[in-house]
Amino acid sequence: MELKEVKSAIEAHLYKHILPYWEKYARDPVNKGFYGKIDSNNKQYGGESRSIVMTARFLWSFSAAARISKNSAYLEMADYAYDVICNQFWDKENEGVYWSVTFDGKPCVTKKQVYGEAFCCYGLSEYAAAVSELRNDSEASKNALSKAVKLFELMDRFALDKELGGYVEARAVNWEITDDWILSPVDMNCPKSMNTNLHVMEAWTTLLRQLKIFCPNDEITALVRDSLKNLIVVTVERIFQKDNHLALFFDMEWNRLDFEISYGHDIEASWLLWEALEVLGDKKLSKKYRQLVIDVAHTALIEGFDQKNGCMENKLDGEKRDRTRVWWNQAESLVGFFNAYELTGSAVFLTACHKEWSWIIEHQMDKTGGDWWNEIDAEGNPIMSADKGGNWKTSYHNGRACMELISRLK
Repeated sequence: MELKEVKSAIEAHLYKHILPYWEKYARDPVNKGFYGKIDSNNKQYGGESRSIVMTARFLWSFSAAARISKNSAYLEMADYAYDVICNQFWDKENEGVYWSVTFDGKPCVTKKQVYGEAFCCYGLSEYAAAVSELRNDSEASKNALSKAVKLFELMDRFALDKELGGYVEARAVNWEITDDWILSPVDMNCPKSMNTNLHVMEAWTTLLRQLKIFCPNDEITALVRDSLKNLIVVTVERIFQKDNHLALFFDMEWNRLDFEISYGHDIEASWLLWEALEVLGDKKLSKKYRQLVIDVAHTALIEGFDQKNGCMENKLDGEKRDRTRVWWNQAESLVGFFNAYELTGSAVFLTACHKEWSWIIEHQMDKTGGDWWNEIDAEGNPIMSADKGGNWKTSYHNGRACMELISRLK
């Protein structure tokens, strides 16, 4: 299939299969907000708590969809998510956002989990650009961007390790020190992690991209640029390892606490690092880290990608290999391999993209129920116990992958 045909196929998949699914199933019409759990049969569970991560990801993905399609209809879903954030998640006393709220919109887990704060900043930044471009609504854009900037200021003031760099996992509701670091039941309760710092980098990248447009010479733009540059360096020096994999969990001094390789995070980090470098615009730093980006993608391809079936496996924990095909690993592989192809022109990366896309359409995609299956086992069967949607699975990973390729294939 030619790249032009691939672009058309991806557009059709995004606009007819992914986004309509979430428009149909994600919103709770009884209690405003998004369902915290949608099972593999698309049954919605109204009593589940709702996370800021889920809500911010809907904000980002439908704002981004409006921008790339030039279709303001997608802003209706983004407006809904923005309203939920402002009225349910925003901590009016301490500022910032709660980690989660109850099904009826009351504060639930109130700590300031930096991963969640970062995703909220990410979503707000994209929404600010979308309402400016598609509605020419400067006031709404300014309000959203000011909230994104506020989150940046709070995180840089309270969560940044000013001595050793990077951001800690969490603060208490009032931004004081806490030892309740843990992000999720599958994560380690430790003060620093790859995942949080990777997505803070992603948030600063998107925030800086918008600030360079709206207020290029402002002091805050310079501060965000400096913070992004510092985080890029810390990410490369502390999180990326000599074997081209990422360490996942750390103590305060950046000593590694895990022995796991996460193939999806490796390939995701490769292209997010390059995106951050491009937005930063530091040519010296880009030249310095360019080969690392390629090497990380190549190692993920050699070690984590199932060449026969054309999909990314999950992880290697010691000698135990998890061959589950998780939805977000496939989405990130699609972008990461194409990014490496753009940097190198190497056919091996483009071939991997074609294989990955074929896998997604043939296996990961739920052809009758909509969107993608959360997990596929090593034999190619959907794992029906894995939720189709909710606090961790939204329109973000696969929607973003489609939008990235649509943009790059132009």
